[in-house]
Amino acid sequence: MKNSNFGVFMVILMLIGISPLMSAESALSLKSWEPWGIPNDTSNYTIISKGGDAGDYQAFPDAVKLQNGDILVVFYAGDGHVTYPNENYPKAGRICMVRSKDEGKTWSAPVTIYDDMHDNRDSHISQLSDGTVVVTFFSLDLKSNPRSRSGVGVQFITSKDNGVTWSKEARLVTPLGKDWYSSAPIREMADGTLVFPVYRQIMGTKNAWGGVLLSYDKGKSWTDPITIGEDAGLFLAAETDVIRLKDGSLFAALRGQEDLPMHYSISQDVGKTWSPVKSIGFLAHSPHLNRLSGGEILMVYRGVEGSHTFSWDHAYTALRVSYDEGLSWQGPYKLDSSRGAYPSTVELDDGSIMLVFYEEGENSGVGVLKFEMPSFADGFSPPARPVKFIKN
Repeated sequence: MKNSNFGVFMVILMLIGISPLMSAESALSLKSWEPWGIPNDTSNYTIISKGGDAGDYQAFPDAVKLQNGDILVVFYAGDGHVTYPNENYPKAGRICMVRSKDEGKTWSAPVTIYDDMHDNRDSHISQLSDGTVVVTFFSLDLKSNPRSRSGVGVQFITSKDNGVTWSKEARLVTPLGKDWYSSAPIREMADGTLVFPVYRQIMGTKNAWGGVLLSYDKGKSWTDPITIGEDAGLFLAAETDVIRLKDGSLFAALRGQEDLPMHYSISQDVGKTWSPVKSIGFLAHSPHLNRLSGGEILMVYRGVEGSHTFSWDHAYTALRVSYDEGLSWQGPYKLDSSRGAYPSTVELDDGSIMLVFYEEGENSGVGVLKFEMPSFADGFSPPARPVKFIKN
């Protein structure tokens, strides 16, 4: 990135919940956990999209395994962490997708699935029980008023044919709440309720919290944002994700900014109300939650190695696992040294796990790696063996 754009870049990082300058002192006293199973190099992963038609910079990916077995990965594509309209990118950043029909062994060329006049970013993907594929994202208005760098609200597009074609116009869910953003897929509950995890951050302040939007008619209409942690007075630049627990309650994970650890909240009424937020006990950005067929819950995220103070120099792609419905989290495991992260996971037919993440930096690409679930001891004692990576 050119030096003339550096200041703008730093401001945009704050807008989307990434603080480039972190406090030297810890806001809370946390126990430091060293990650287990550290790979010594980056040869474990495979780049599935980089450069070319998708763009000079590719980031913020998410993956889903469809009912037909295909794996779709969506991601942001542009010329940098934020893409301003220019000759090569007249509409700023866009949402692209690649597909695998063979459990992640091979991947299609990237295709653009949405590109309007705004900087479309942070896409996430899920499939509903009726087969509808949904991609959520938010956009920055960088064309009509570049200096404002304001959001336009959270949006989604849909596909009825497994991602071959997509709705031409995105549905804008929060037209009156333009400082709401999203960093997670829509989650469908057992009763059919759709939960759209969101977060709010007031530009230039440390006022940030999580939230959800609810739909009872398959996404035709949505509630107003239901806040999570607004009254806590914490800097929860939340990147909220939500998962249904076995007892029917909902667990929400919320990113803490600067030296604030991740927090969580519980809903007993399918998202209508939420408990006061509590610390989860470790620093974590961009959480992605996934329940495996064995019942355990995976959380992948951007972690901080060997410290309770955030540092970009020690950021890495991390894994934790809960066997007790979010009461405790086994780990951390270091899956890769890439600090971009924004990871997600897919469980493959053979029981192994495929991780999708991005590298961060100039010419950043989207990568995947596969690993076997490690053996765990009870509590936070060291596991019997580290993560075992699987070569394609």
